[in-house]
Amino acid sequence: MVSTPTPVCAFGWRAVDFDLPGVDGKRHGLASARGPNGLLVMFICNHCPYVKAVLDRIVRDTRELAALGVGSIAIMSNDPSEYPEDAWDNMVRIARGKNFPFPYVLDETQEVARAYGAVCTPDFFGFNARLELQYRGRLDESRKETAPEDARRDLFEAMKQVALTGQGPREQIPGIGCSIKWKES
Repeated sequence: MVSTPTPVCAFGWRAVDFDLPGVDGKRHGLASARGPNGLLVMFICNHCPYVKAVLDRIVRDTRELAALGVGSIAIMSNDPSEYPEDAWDNMVRIARGKNFPFPYVLDETQEVARAYGAVCTPDFFGFNARLELQYRGRLDESRKETAPEDARRDLFEAMKQVALTGQGPREQIPGIGCSIKWKES
């Protein structure tokens, strides 16, 4: 497991569309996931300790963001042949067990992760209503351990601002997580 920080936000970069299978039995893309005030695209997985540390907070924050008109989708792009905990059946189990309020989809070819420049799990991409990137930072100060309950909710506050103004904060703290587990070519 390699800890990898996310790059700085490329403000205005346009979201790339995709068509991926979800654990709910449906296919999902930008049109089905976005809300009227924005979209949060998250690259997560099942095995990463950074994701495990914040998964309950991701569920909480995406529920609250939905009330602000921000849709969310989680994409699993890791190679499950090397990381069996990231296999489809486990994706289904985790999504149901945590009652995900967003689609959880599989990027089996890893083309979507490459198109977005995703580098780690979790990796958050916050878009405005025009699907222009406005946030690429951390959820909060959690690492492999969950941050204190009163920690600043960086992602939630940034996406709330995006929902209300269309603009993300200029100051953003990069996220960090386990590197994406790329398939061998």
